[in-house]
Amino acid sequence: MRVGEESARSPEFVQSLERGLAVIRAFDAEHPQLTLSEVARRTGLTRAAARRFLLTLVELGYVHSDGRLFSLRARILALGYAYLSGLGLPEIAQRHMEALVAQVHESCSVSVLDGDEVVYVARVPTKRIMTVGISVGTRFPAYATSMGRVLLAAQPADRLDDYLATAQLRPLTRRTVTDPAKLRTILTKITAQGYAIVDQELEEGLRSLAAPIHGAQGAVVAAVNLSAHASRGSFELIRRELLPPLLATAQRIEEDLRGAA
Repeated sequence: MRVGEESARSPEFVQSLERGLAVIRAFDAEHPQLTLSEVARRTGLTRAAARRFLLTLVELGYVHSDGRLFSLRARILALGYAYLSGLGLPEIAQRHMEALVAQVHESCSVSVLDGDEVVYVARVPTKRIMTVGISVGTRFPAYATSMGRVLLAAQPADRLDDYLATAQLRPLTRRTVTDPAKLRTILTKITAQGYAIVDQELEEGLRSLAAPIHGAQGAVVAAVNLSAHASRGSFELIRRELLPPLLATAQRIEEDLRGAA
């Protein structure tokens, strides 16, 4: 994200903090190492400003530098871990996810909604079935994923209206739903049936099913899914084999969340 992309700022907004976070977010799976010029270009900062933020992060132990290339250090994980620890959900869900994976032999994940994207907060993989690796912290556009659709379907009407009016629904595969009206119809159906199924809309050959996870107060706080390769069988076969154990797992996670409240 480039700094200054949003115009409306509150009087309390600290621009220097925004710039520092933009420098951290310049690094990702496709760009694990960056030069000073690349950081400046990806963030929209001047070279001088990018240099000051990078050297500050180096001194604080969050960034490594060999004199030319910069990269994040493991200490950066502490920033995200503070959120995960407060959430409590990953620890509660983990054993239920492991049991589900052992039963159906497909990868299981839990994610939450962050803006227009889902963020993975827990994962139990089996074999790799996507061209990109998935781990805790991975982000995908909500509209093209089963977990994202479950979470979008649970949003208040005004929030969903804003999302459908502003989200960029890009075709990630030839099957991706990119029409806002059609997506709204799908989300309405998800609300009624209590689960979502996505057939090769995020990536060709990948099918996924997701169910909502309700917190102690009854609101949807996360989603849990199973992902399977299309070669496992027909769309209906995958639904018949994977949906019942997935829904049962979501219910067990919810019971533990209520017990922990």
